[in-house]
Amino acid sequence: MISELSNYTTSLSTTNAKATMGKDDFLELMLTQLKNQDPLSPLEGTEFAAQLAQFTSLEQLMNLNDSMETSIDANYYLTQSINNTLAATLIGKEVKLSTNEFSFSGQESMSLGYNLSSQANNITVKIYNESGSLIKTIENAPKMSGDNKLIWNLTDNEGNKVPQGKYRFEVEATDSQDLPISASKFIVGQINGVKFSSYGTKLLINGSDYMLSDIMEIYNSANGG
Repeated sequence: MISELSNYTTSLSTTNAKATMGKDDFLELMLTQLKNQDPLSPLEGTEFAAQLAQFTSLEQLMNLNDSMETSIDANYYLTQSINNTLAATLIGKEVKLSTNEFSFSGQESMSLGYNLSSQANNITVKIYNESGSLIKTIENAPKMSGDNKLIWNLTDNEGNKVPQGKYRFEVEATDSQDLPISASKFIVGQINGVKFSSYGTKLLINGSDYMLSDIMEIYNSANGG
């Protein structure tokens, strides 16, 4: 009988080699153990009670896990619903986005910005195309501590209109002793639409998609006031 129980346990382990043992497997194992116990040395009541308690604990833990997963899913969908509702009310608003990447898709200009940790002596803004080539250098940009903005007319160093595509900008800032100053970069644009996807809510700004979490600030008017 012991060999029968051993064979069943081995079979059960082989069957579930790639799966987690569930409460049904645990219950079946316990019943098989009772069925094949030695009549001359039956399973003691305390031992059986201990195994029954283990089974009950296992079932409670699995039920708790299912409840937690259901709660997490419910919170996720609730958050998505709130984000979608909020995003729809932002259409037409001008926002500040925590990124230095943007797309040119036919607009007349692009509003670039950066925040300086302190007053600068010299600021140079460099703009690169998608392949990483430097196409525009802006010297003597605004130098004040805090937020600074400049408008790029989307022309290169030769004065030619750049082609539509993806771009990024970098800021080189130094103080009076020619030491570097940290500058966090952002762009400013108007929200023209909202997209709902499996990856979350996306905002259409200046021809590019941005996540709702990219928004740093929402302005009161389209003039950035």
